[in-house]
Amino acid sequence: MSLVSSFELGIVDTLRDRPGLTAAQLGEAVGAKPDAVEQLLFLLVKEGFVAFDEATGAYTLDALAHVPVSDLNRALAYMNLIKVTALRQLYYLTESARTGTIVGLKELYGAEGTLYDAVADHQDLNDAWLKLMNNVTANIDPWFFDNVDIPAGSRVLDVAGNTGLGAIHTYRHKGGPGSGLKVTTFDLPEKEPEALANFKAEGLEEHLSFVGGNVFDEIPQGYDVALIKHFLDMFDKSDVVRILQGVNKSLNAGGTLHILVPVYPEDIKDTDNYNVDFFPAFFIGCAMGQGGPQKLSTYVSWLEECGFEVTQAVTKNAAEIPPDVIPVQGLITATKIA
Repeated sequence: MSLVSSFELGIVDTLRDRPGLTAAQLGEAVGAKPDAVEQLLFLLVKEGFVAFDEATGAYTLDALAHVPVSDLNRALAYMNLIKVTALRQLYYLTESARTGTIVGLKELYGAEGTLYDAVADHQDLNDAWLKLMNNVTANIDPWFFDNVDIPAGSRVLDVAGNTGLGAIHTYRHKGGPGSGLKVTTFDLPEKEPEALANFKAEGLEEHLSFVGGNVFDEIPQGYDVALIKHFLDMFDKSDVVRILQGVNKSLNAGGTLHILVPVYPEDIKDTDNYNVDFFPAFFIGCAMGQGGPQKLSTYVSWLEECGFEVTQAVTKNAAEIPPDVIPVQGLITATKIA
């Protein structure tokens, strides 16, 4: 919050425009007490984000001066998500873990259900969550589609595909004119108007469609390929198994399932993977009251339990992931066993 507040107060932008200001000058510029500015900047100086000249008492940007705007915006989106959807709600983490509900959302917003229910009624939650999720999807989808095979002419089902962004990306990456690819978004019925509007805006309404329903009731059948992206980690094992069994029924014999999901490292002590630092508390205390990622090997075993043969299980190389990005994604491809 010290870092976030320094951005929100305008301290960082002010130093970018006018380097070499004292705490008093910064306080006057951003409308805060110089004492408070100085206290916030102690941490930024310690971490090397900002430099302090002992002789003049002036501050300048240090490492923050060299961060590209695109990287900075991505990092700020993560910090804003943590601020808006996590910090207050996690006061009630113990109660959430005990009850399997998001107690913080009820106490703070009067909201029943999950974060994904609450975003429909609370703009601050929606803005913090949706901006980051769209960024995550845009950044990881090229890697995902580079590593999956979706044959021309396939009927593809994007399971829990929200408002169609995944279907659009599927057609753009794996289809195109003459491919015969048909992609269907499957999600709750209330998502349909926005999904259809998105398809029309992209000029893809002839190739993309929407089917409303709930994955825990019945998943539509007759598909050659199914995609599950950014979804399985929302649930505990019993519900994940129900979803995988439903997808198995939805696929034609020999059909293929591609899963994209954040994963924990096989060695939980791996310091290059931040998923363990973030996701347990986020899912239990802020998002679902259950769920959280698993190790790649765990997802493989669950798929085999549900009638699939796993043909690919890879994790995105941590060296290719910007250090400010939390999710380390895994990709699993499996074939329905006849």
